[in-house]
Amino acid sequence: MTDLLGNYIPKLGLSLAKYKGQQIADRLGEEVVRETVASILCGYNLRTLTENLTRRRLTLSNGAMVKTFIDAANKIDNFPEKLSAILSKELKEATPVERKIFLNWIVGLTGKSIQNVLRSTSENLEGYLNNFQDSIEKACVVCKEEFGEIKGELKIGSSVALVDWLFISYLNAAIGSQTLAIRGSEKSMYGKMFEPLVLSALLQLLGFKRVKESDYSQKERVFWLSHRKNKRESDATLLYEAGVGVYFDIGFIGPGNPEITLDKVSRFERFLEDGYRKFEMKTIIIVDRIGDGSRIEGLAAKINGHIVQMSMAHWVKVICEILKSTIGFKHPILSMQYSELESYIREKVGKIDLKFES
Repeated sequence: MTDLLGNYIPKLGLSLAKYKGQQIADRLGEEVVRETVASILCGYNLRTLTENLTRRRLTLSNGAMVKTFIDAANKIDNFPEKLSAILSKELKEATPVERKIFLNWIVGLTGKSIQNVLRSTSENLEGYLNNFQDSIEKACVVCKEEFGEIKGELKIGSSVALVDWLFISYLNAAIGSQTLAIRGSEKSMYGKMFEPLVLSALLQLLGFKRVKESDYSQKERVFWLSHRKNKRESDATLLYEAGVGVYFDIGFIGPGNPEITLDKVSRFERFLEDGYRKFEMKTIIIVDRIGDGSRIEGLAAKINGHIVQMSMAHWVKVICEILKSTIGFKHPILSMQYSELESYIREKVGKIDLKFES
């Protein structure tokens, strides 16, 4: 071992530092993914459904951080006093990206703080690390005066670390940054993963056939999922019949993100042309929840659109009712009682073609 802090990061910690939605889908398995999609269609909260998965990743990642600190303290003289000095050099050359992410967490840096605090340039790293160390050391003096001395040791395997306020404070800062970063990435990752899956399942459930993007060879009862080549493109485009279509947009957006929802409201044009025919397009925007007193629904109406909340247990039926009133859509769900919906949805989702969208 050397004074390179990255050499003390466990392999498990590196494997959990960064991964993509496809890797999550592979780890969960098709049945778990399908069950989650069905539950969302029945009004269950995605965050609740995935919290256990996030908590497991956090627990293991936090454990890897603790081991990193203990192993490093066992081998590196005057650790963590030398922590900032070590990382001032190591962070500039650290590879692979998983190692760099983990090392950034140790000194309180996440993807967002690198953008905002360092302004995405390594030239500001030295000054940041000096300020980080200074603030930790000054806070430790206050902690000692207010709460008393901390003395003891932590042992993991054959490694032993002596514990004082400086060690604990650096470790707390690292775990705090790690937790913040992982929660943020999981929220984004699960959203990007499940949004197209839920939208595809919904439209197949309602009897529409999925076709390739912008495939105008079939113009009735079909839809395609989009990959956002421009800012005004919807997440899904449905062609119902000659000259009639619907734009769909979905996002696990709650009342705390009104500006994102406003952007969705203003995204779409009222017409779609395939080169031969103009389709008059309706718009349905699907979000997690709308806050009390929100102006979003009124703004949506101005663009001939509707907003539906996935927090409602019967939101799929609300979609059907909107489609009935706007384009004359008919479906068995329209005549179902709310108590019948969940079993019907789960049965149908179990049979549809559910493809993961990268």
